[in-house]
Amino acid sequence: MGTKGMDQISEKKRGKNKLKSKKKAEDVVDGTPMDDMSDKKRGKNKLKSKKQEAEEHEEQLKRLKETQAEFFEYMKEHDEDLLKFDAAEFEDDDDADAETDLEDTEKQGDDETTKLEVAKKANEQKTITAAMVDSWCKLIKEDAKLGAVRSILRAYRTACHYGDDTGDDPSAKFSVMSSAVFNKIMIFVLSEMDGILRKLLRLPATGGMKDTIMELTNTRPWKNYNHLVKSYLGNSLHVLNQMTDQGMISFTLRRLKHSSVFLSAFPSLLRKYIKVALHFWGTGSSSISVVSLLFLRDLCIRLGTDCVDDCIKGMYKAYVLNCQFVNAVKLQHISFLGNCFIELLGTDISASYQHAFVFIRQLAMILREALNTKTKEAFRKVYQWKFIHCLELWTGAVCSYSSQSELRPVAYPLAQIISGVARLVPTARYIPLRLRCVSMLNRIAASTGTFIPVSMLLMDMLDMKELNRPPTGGVGKGVDLRTLLKVSKPAVKTRAFQEACVYSVVEELVEHLTQWSYSVAFFELSSIPTLRLRSFYKSTKAERFRKEMKQLISQIEANSEFVNKKRACVGFQPNEPAAASFLEDEKKAAESPLSQYAVIIRQRAKQRNESLVESDVIVGEDSAVFGKNAPSSDEEEDEADRNEKGAAAFSSSWLPGSDSKEKEAEEEEEKKKPKKRKRKSQAEKKQVEEGAGEDDVVEDFVFSSDEEDDLFDIEGDKDEEDDVDDDAADEIAEPETKKTSKKTKGTYKTWHKNYKKTKNKKARVA
Repeated sequence: MGTKGMDQISEKKRGKNKLKSKKKAEDVVDGTPMDDMSDKKRGKNKLKSKKQEAEEHEEQLKRLKETQAEFFEYMKEHDEDLLKFDAAEFEDDDDADAETDLEDTEKQGDDETTKLEVAKKANEQKTITAAMVDSWCKLIKEDAKLGAVRSILRAYRTACHYGDDTGDDPSAKFSVMSSAVFNKIMIFVLSEMDGILRKLLRLPATGGMKDTIMELTNTRPWKNYNHLVKSYLGNSLHVLNQMTDQGMISFTLRRLKHSSVFLSAFPSLLRKYIKVALHFWGTGSSSISVVSLLFLRDLCIRLGTDCVDDCIKGMYKAYVLNCQFVNAVKLQHISFLGNCFIELLGTDISASYQHAFVFIRQLAMILREALNTKTKEAFRKVYQWKFIHCLELWTGAVCSYSSQSELRPVAYPLAQIISGVARLVPTARYIPLRLRCVSMLNRIAASTGTFIPVSMLLMDMLDMKELNRPPTGGVGKGVDLRTLLKVSKPAVKTRAFQEACVYSVVEELVEHLTQWSYSVAFFELSSIPTLRLRSFYKSTKAERFRKEMKQLISQIEANSEFVNKKRACVGFQPNEPAAASFLEDEKKAAESPLSQYAVIIRQRAKQRNESLVESDVIVGEDSAVFGKNAPSSDEEEDEADRNEKGAAAFSSSWLPGSDSKEKEAEEEEEKKKPKKRKRKSQAEKKQVEEGAGEDDVVEDFVFSSDEEDDLFDIEGDKDEEDDVDDDAADEIAEPETKKTSKKTKGTYKTWHKNYKKTKNKKARVA
């Protein structure tokens, strides 16, 4: 009896524990989110089940009292609390649980409404107003509050990332603004933030070098406020990538130039800024190109070798890509870009020499390949605008820094390459290219004071049969040799081409002889050109050319007499150092006959070139010359000027990301349209050639060594007219012409037979 009674009591305890565990489990279930109807039903079902279990347990205790009265009395004496059980308590507990379930469902509905209200208030708090911006600006200017600086930089980040698909970011304190507020934030931050950061970091108001920032990185102010500097520069870079308005871009770059020294502490940002500035320099208008150049130049001066290499490589690539096509207007823009590049080289001459050596060597290897292989593809790599403009670029660099000992050594190999290019294909169609090469050699000789024998190149052109016989192609249109590398076969036979060539040869020969018109050996070096000029005077039948040659010969003879009279009175030998100072005073006064004649010839050439250009408006001419008096930075402008320029730049309703959706829609429409291949007509090709290069897309100008070989790739030029004279190429490339297959010969014979048959049929019909 005792053991059985204990088992029954333990079963009752387990039953009571089960009730408690079930109650806890049901409470957990009640905590899960459900709709109101399901919560009510679940509460009623739980109420019924608990009542039934309580009634069953009470009946079991009654049966125990009746069947085992002794055990019941024993339990009553020793553990009376175990037998105390009332179903009414369970009913009260169940009613309380049901009420709490209903209360929970009601609270859930209240929480949802409160969440909506909180979200609404949060959105209202995230909206940036003009009053908020004004209050921050006032606190910064008057009280120098750091909290206001952080708030304006948060607002600046929101402005720069406005329109980005970032989703619902709970950490973003601000997210909404109008275009007027955007403009106000951009003007204040770009105008004032550089000065604010310099005060916090205890730096001078302007300037600074890399060493200063490197020392600053170990101080407490930098550790406290470097995140503000990085936020300002990083967000500015982000919005700069999205800007399309020229005024905004110019103002932003101009203001960021003052903070460029901070980029030495952030190498990743520095590389990105260089890429963006190179993009604007290579693809923007002349005003944006100037601002971008000043930004890059300031980086190179302040940061040194950290960015000089990337800037030189990137600008060189951008220059090459802009030289695809040339016309009269584009030629001036290319000259402007070249002068910008030359100005950048002056920031670090020693580093510039290394790059000049590498790039000039690359040009020499391309020329050597053409001389060795003698194929049309190799000739085309040399006789293209990219190659010729690169020669002109390095010619300008050598002439600009001829007094510097670092760049002077590359003058000799550069002159050798130019001479080789001029002699590569010696035909009349390439007279414009040869004249360009002679002009480059004259510039190198004048800047370095070195004698370069260019007279033979010029005299060989006068001996060509196309310039000695009467023109058979009529008068023809005016030929602008500056915008051509090669002329067409019909144009070679025109009178206009003959005149342009002869007059250009005379101009370059006068330039060459004028450089040495004060030399003690002028009579000797001018004797052979004089003999060949007399030969051309006798052979030509054109009276206008005879008159030109007669006048030039007389000027050379007059200059020889002028020099011979002066050197008859001296006692030194031509190889002595005293010969260098011969006629030095007369040279400064330009008293020689050839110097005076050169002034007339230059004026005539200028008038002839202007008559060939449709418009006298030259793009970028005024801003194409840099030197010691380079455009100064705007460090001296006061706050009123900055605000005025900023208001002029940020006066539109533009916001970042506002045009991204339109672009995506346009791209989708273009993808949906079927692609049609249309063959371009000759007129369209000419139109493209004249206007090409205006909208060149250059995204990344910092290239690796593997990409350097692709700069002069000619795959993109296959649709154009063949750049190499077929007759000359066939004469030079003899081994390839002999390799003719039998299949080719057979097809030619069959074609010739068919041609004869059709010709005979036409004759019979006639």
